[in-house]
Amino acid sequence: MCDTMVALGNSTANGRVLFAKNSDRQPNECHIMVRVPRRKYPKGSKVKCTYIEVDQAEETYEVLLLKPHWIWGAEMGCNEFGLNIGNEAVFTKEPYAKDSLIGMDMLRIALERCKTGREALELLIELLERYGQGGNCGYEKPFTYHNSFLIADRSSAWVLETAGVYWAALQVKDIYSISNRLSIGREYDMAHPRLISHAIEKGWCRSNEDFDFSKCYSNKLITRLSGSQERQSCSLDILKKNKGNIKVETMINILRSHTPDYEKKPYRKSSVSSICMHAGFLYGDQTTGTYVVSLGAPDDVSVYSQNGLHENINTRVLDTYWITGSSAPCLSLFKPFWMIDGENMSFEEDNADAAVSYWKRQEEIHRCILEQRINADEYKKDRDQLEKSIMEKVAAADIGLMNSQQLSDIMEYTLYEEKKLQEKYLSRAKAKGPAPRGNLYFNHYWRKMNGNLHKS
Repeated sequence: MCDTMVALGNSTANGRVLFAKNSDRQPNECHIMVRVPRRKYPKGSKVKCTYIEVDQAEETYEVLLLKPHWIWGAEMGCNEFGLNIGNEAVFTKEPYAKDSLIGMDMLRIALERCKTGREALELLIELLERYGQGGNCGYEKPFTYHNSFLIADRSSAWVLETAGVYWAALQVKDIYSISNRLSIGREYDMAHPRLISHAIEKGWCRSNEDFDFSKCYSNKLITRLSGSQERQSCSLDILKKNKGNIKVETMINILRSHTPDYEKKPYRKSSVSSICMHAGFLYGDQTTGTYVVSLGAPDDVSVYSQNGLHENINTRVLDTYWITGSSAPCLSLFKPFWMIDGENMSFEEDNADAAVSYWKRQEEIHRCILEQRINADEYKKDRDQLEKSIMEKVAAADIGLMNSQQLSDIMEYTLYEEKKLQEKYLSRAKAKGPAPRGNLYFNHYWRKMNGNLHKS
């Protein structure tokens, strides 16, 4: 369960494309930040994805992957060219295939091999047609689904939604949001050549004029139970109300939003209908990772040199990311990230243990709040003050003219202050015993999750 949204430059306050995503997974499924450098491979090489091998490219681009720790692919991520992709589970009438490429694998392959959104769209379609899609994506329990993608670069965005081998694609005009449901209806820009004829053969519609992709291909029951209609409506409503003045803060507020019902008793019940999802019932999904990016305009090129003197030596386009690196964005700190040399916020792919440890540190805060061992309001007040000071620090800086060391210093400062905040509240929590305040099922669920988390 996830939500992804985009606002093109014609809808944002600063004219830049804004892209944002929550990754909703099973609660103990650590969501890690992995940075993979450019690499070259011998012709004819293969790459092992989560379940199958596919042909490898002779060169792959540098990527930042925000991913479940046990999956080869990623729920969301970006590359050195500012290409961003988010992946969603969707539930359709088409049968689920055996182990093949999963949507997260396709996302990573596209980021590693494409420079623009259109290139990524075409490659995702090619992968789907060549390998199909299929395989368990559940961590502690089986979970299979089909996939949709929101793809954005520094000037454009595309939506790609699939049902088995069938698909439809739509180019975004201004704002868009996807969730765990097919959203493309009668209007689309590209489609599988047999998309309509297959639906007619199945009896899902009578003619071309009667065809609606979402209505024909959706598994309506599972889609409804996913809470996706409420979540997608919430994100689109906020984007529409703020159209023309959408900011990073707008996206953050959307990603942190809860239903009014959940807000009556926060951290004491589950909420699959909240964009900031909380587990504790049958589905057991919650937000495990979050990010927002302000993409640099294609002509927004900064001149810099590694020694800090702004000489006409190298040029770059800077995209500013705001990443939690942890679950529950309503509790987490959004931290600035730039894909530069020397940063130490992300982790190497072969250092997954350290990445998992980083995720679990903030998760301890989350679990203590669920157990009422930390006062959520007090913690969020301190978090908000810290986050505000960091965002003001970034806003006041001339990011485009800062060298890599100066940008790294900002990230180092943020990580240091985050750790101080965590230690302050975890030290207090140790002095109190757990006192759950949810219903019996909720308390039982989280006791089980806590036991499993400490075992992993």
